[in-house]
Amino acid sequence: MNTYIYMVRHAVSPFVLGDERNRGLSEQGIADALRIKELLAKEKITHFVSSPYRRAIDTLKYLAEASQQEIVIYEELRERNIGSTEIEMNMQEILQGIRTSFTDKHFKMLGGESTLEAQERAIPIVNQLLEQHKGDTIAIGTHGNIMTLILNYFDEVYDYEFFEQTSKPDIYKLEFHEMELVNVERLWS
Repeated sequence: MNTYIYMVRHAVSPFVLGDERNRGLSEQGIADALRIKELLAKEKITHFVSSPYRRAIDTLKYLAEASQQEIVIYEELRERNIGSTEIEMNMQEILQGIRTSFTDKHFKMLGGESTLEAQERAIPIVNQLLEQHKGDTIAIGTHGNIMTLILNYFDEVYDYEFFEQTSKPDIYKLEFHEMELVNVERLWS
C-alpha cells in the first residue's frame, strides 16, 4: 500500500526582514495558489499539513477549503534558516551557505540551523504522517530549503542543484512504499 505526499512549495511572497512567520503572498502568489487548487483538485488529497509560516498556509488554503479540510500546523515543518533572519545578508552569501550545508551537514551560519538539525526536527513529522496516514494522500505546505532537505534525507540526489532549480510555487508528488521513497514527480510547470 503506497502513500503519497504532495510537497507544495509556497508561492511568491515579498521578503520582509525579521518577519519570516507572517508575510503573506503577493498578487501573483495568490493567483498561483488558486492555480494549485485547480491543478490538485483531482488528486483527492485527504490530509493537509503545513509549516506555521503564513505564506505556506496561504498557498495551500484554497485547496484545503475546496476539499473541506482543515490544515494541521506543525512547527517542525518551518523553513530552515541557514543564518539569522534578523540580520540582513546578501543573496550570494545566503546561497553559498546553503550550498555548503549540503556538503557539510553540520554547517550553519550565525543564528542559523544546520542541515542535520533541520532534518532531525522535520523527518520525525514526515515519518509520523506516513505511519498515521498509510495509503492516503497528504499535502504539505512547505518551503524550498526544508522541502529539499526532507527529500535529501530519503535520497541524496536531492541536493543544492535540485534546490536551485525549484520555483515559487512548486509541487512534487512523492510516492512512498511503507517508509521508502520510491518515486518523485514534479507537477508544477
